[in-house]
Amino acid sequence: MKAHKPDQASADRRVFHYSQESEGSSKLPKKLYEKELARLQVELVKMQYWVKHAGARIVIIFEGRDAAGKGGTIKRITDPLNPRGCRVVALGTPSDREKTEWYFQRYVAHLPSAGEIVCFDRSWYNRAGVEHVMGFCTERQYREFMQTCPQFEQMLVRSGIILLKYWFSVSDDEQERRFQSRLTDPARRWKLSPMDLQSRDRWVEYSKAKDEMFAHTNIPEAPWFTVDADDKKRARLNCISHILSKIPYIDMTPEPFDLPPRQPAPDDYVRPPINEQFFVPRVY
Repeated sequence: MKAHKPDQASADRRVFHYSQESEGSSKLPKKLYEKELARLQVELVKMQYWVKHAGARIVIIFEGRDAAGKGGTIKRITDPLNPRGCRVVALGTPSDREKTEWYFQRYVAHLPSAGEIVCFDRSWYNRAGVEHVMGFCTERQYREFMQTCPQFEQMLVRSGIILLKYWFSVSDDEQERRFQSRLTDPARRWKLSPMDLQSRDRWVEYSKAKDEMFAHTNIPEAPWFTVDADDKKRARLNCISHILSKIPYIDMTPEPFDLPPRQPAPDDYVRPPINEQFFVPRVY
């Protein structure tokens, strides 16, 4: 088997390369983006083969402001992967029953078993962000979260889970531009919720909440990694590259093989008449 885990130095150089391009040009060339994305997605498939073989359990948390590009990055990560071994968790508002439970309880139910990758599109950090800023939790609940969250994550890591946490950082000008583009695009307007519009007016409060969250939960066992997300394409490439650098996978892709000849149908099999079936109209 050939090892395909990138060393940290080369991964850092790659991220630095993209960052330098971001500073020196306004847009990443489309062909370069598509080429690099395809290459990284092949590596993601190799990683998933290893995850299944090794029985690894991986949790990747995606946090950040609204319209920071979390969903787009998750989509590029999961698109090439086998959905049986990779899940996206995006929990909604807790039910009345869940509100009475231990705060982490509903998230524990979605943690991976052996051979699984779970991507949290927002996570238990809702309590440190939107719940705190919008007043959906008490001050006591907020302080309890800040104290117990590091302990919870330390338990996850000690149990053998690989836990990666990403914060997608977007400027207020870029966020506003993305909000406006969603309003003019009917296919993407659903992405702009009433809560997004309220958070738009609380930029400073969310900044303070993020700073406080980092101060309490940026622990050695599970540090925060910030993704510069003003450029969506660079953010996706940089994030995927970093994920690959943090997973100790090796290339376990099965060798190609020849398919045997298809067996002919038995002589006694007669297909039913086509006119007895309902077909989708050929609109196109």
